[in-house]
Amino acid sequence: MPDLESRNHFYLGREHDLAAGETSDRPLLYKSKDLTTHAVCVGMTGSGKTGLCLSLLEEAALDGVPAICIDPKGDLGNLLLGFPELKPDDFKPWVDESVAERKGLTPDQFAQQTAELWKNGLASWDEGPERIQKYNDSVERLIFTPGASHGLPMTVLKSFDAPPKALREDNDAFLQRVSSAVSALLALLDIDADPVRSREHIFLSNVLKHEWNAGKDLSIADLIRNIQHPPFKTVGVLDLETFYAEKDRTKLAMDLNNLLASPSFAGWMTGQPLNVQELYYSPPDSEGRVKPRLSIISIAHLSDSERMFFVTILLNEIVAWMRTQPGTGSLRSLLYMDEVFGYFPPTKNPPSKEPMLTLLKQARAFGLGCVLATQNPVDLDYKGLSNAGTWFLGRLQTERDKMRVMEGLEGASAQAGSAFDKQAMERTLAGVGSRVFLMNNVHEDEHRVFHTRWAMSYLAGPLSRGQIQKLMDPVREKFAPPEPQAEEEPESKAEEPQPQEEEPTPKDEPAPKPAVERDPALLQKSQAAQLELKERESELFWSTLTIPGFIPDLGYRVWDLLQAHQNKKATTRRTSSVNAAVGRAGDRFKKPFKAWGMWKEAFAEHQERKAKLTGDLIKAPPWLPMSAWVAIVVNVVLLLVVVWLIMSLLGQLQGATDQLTKSDALRETPAPE
Repeated sequence: MPDLESRNHFYLGREHDLAAGETSDRPLLYKSKDLTTHAVCVGMTGSGKTGLCLSLLEEAALDGVPAICIDPKGDLGNLLLGFPELKPDDFKPWVDESVAERKGLTPDQFAQQTAELWKNGLASWDEGPERIQKYNDSVERLIFTPGASHGLPMTVLKSFDAPPKALREDNDAFLQRVSSAVSALLALLDIDADPVRSREHIFLSNVLKHEWNAGKDLSIADLIRNIQHPPFKTVGVLDLETFYAEKDRTKLAMDLNNLLASPSFAGWMTGQPLNVQELYYSPPDSEGRVKPRLSIISIAHLSDSERMFFVTILLNEIVAWMRTQPGTGSLRSLLYMDEVFGYFPPTKNPPSKEPMLTLLKQARAFGLGCVLATQNPVDLDYKGLSNAGTWFLGRLQTERDKMRVMEGLEGASAQAGSAFDKQAMERTLAGVGSRVFLMNNVHEDEHRVFHTRWAMSYLAGPLSRGQIQKLMDPVREKFAPPEPQAEEEPESKAEEPQPQEEEPTPKDEPAPKPAVERDPALLQKSQAAQLELKERESELFWSTLTIPGFIPDLGYRVWDLLQAHQNKKATTRRTSSVNAAVGRAGDRFKKPFKAWGMWKEAFAEHQERKAKLTGDLIKAPPWLPMSAWVAIVVNVVLLLVVVWLIMSLLGQLQGATDQLTKSDALRETPAPE
């Protein structure tokens, strides 16, 4: 029996016989060095894709391999839920109480049941508490939340640091870094800029290129000043004013300044600066030892443009860090991205695509492995993914998905110079089910089918903001930039007793309270929570106000279908359009409820921050904010007006019909002789 703890081998599951439908006792051990040629994990919802990828990250942690994990959904925070003692009390804070209620169980009973399930499940896969403890001890697990404070805050807006000298000396890599950084910034401004034709893109690229070539780091303020007063007089062969007039440059500078001054962007200016080395490894301790980190970058709370901006900047930083590392043939570190849909499409070229392609093509030489996961195979660039040597294929939804996957597999095999049996692969792929995956590894002679092992981490589903905050609160002080200021406060307190000694009146007793109010860290967190609350209230207002928007569309399609039935011309297409309109109406109703839940979370967080700052009691949230009540009243008034108009119109139509009936009756009455 192979050793499950064999170093440089990842225990992912056991081999599975599709024909017999049975899982054998033979473990599937995946060589970690094979990940230097990258991996792709594809599978529809319910296929077990999340469990497989979390297991792979757990195995990397056990081997001391650090990882940066980009988490668009919030699932990867489950990697922090490893409970060696497997006690019900460990699981209780993380189980879904609504599920317990549906099962007719109390939270304690459901936690007990979950603990037993996890204990038995792990035992059935030869995993014990000691393995979970080793996992917890092997790696430092952190959750960063760029632009927000519920995790460990992270900012990339403080500066656009010049790339390392090694990258600046590689002209192609340097120009690519400049281009993607500018594309990401313009995407944040909602400017869809072509790197070849857009004046904004060309101009900003010249600014960054000029400053970075000189080794200068740019803050956002520096960038705005350089936009207004560029450090060059010509662009190409044209003078600056002809190419990009001052009034247009001022507008671009104002757009960037307005974005940064927006209250919703306050969170982007605070937190840890983006440092790839510190995402992979902790700073050296007193004995010079570093500990590998599993850094989860949660971006579920960001808008689409903010996600694209951050992911692009992060990928560029990883490329720059990679080029400073010595070459190696073994796996040095991992980059994992869950749900890569939208960041690596087949036709479009978003800012994130170029650095992602660079990593897939060049990271192998530096021991950096990329693992990309998706449930939407048709939305990936399979020509680019032909650089991936390992494919984990779960259950796919459509034939189109299977066809696109076959393209990727064929390309990967051709790239590696290995044979590819398309028909055999299609037959095998058609038989996989839940938690059963086909592994096609170009480093092995044939593909293998396996059943994924039980994850050591408790799979609680996407974590809420409050849950992430709870996990990171114990380590928050270690990462808080304002900490040195907080340490100086005792000195100021030591100076205050002098006037108090002269007049120790009761009025002087509350003196510690102003000291709390002056705490920059608490004040900053309170302001960020207040801005978050306003944003969530605005989302709730608009989602509530726009509910009636479905009425015209649905009404017209229902009327059209009724008319078609009356004229005996009803078609399946008309019925489908009504069903689609009903679905859109349902979505409109779901949005306010989702926004309501997020508003309540933001209200609770704001009250907690405010209480810490002022010492006031935490207030219970009102049922709805006043703005939402206003939206409801407006909707009711509009509905009454619409009903009144319809009734009036029907009354007029009825009157006109009665008048026509009387006229017809008079015409049909014979004249007296």
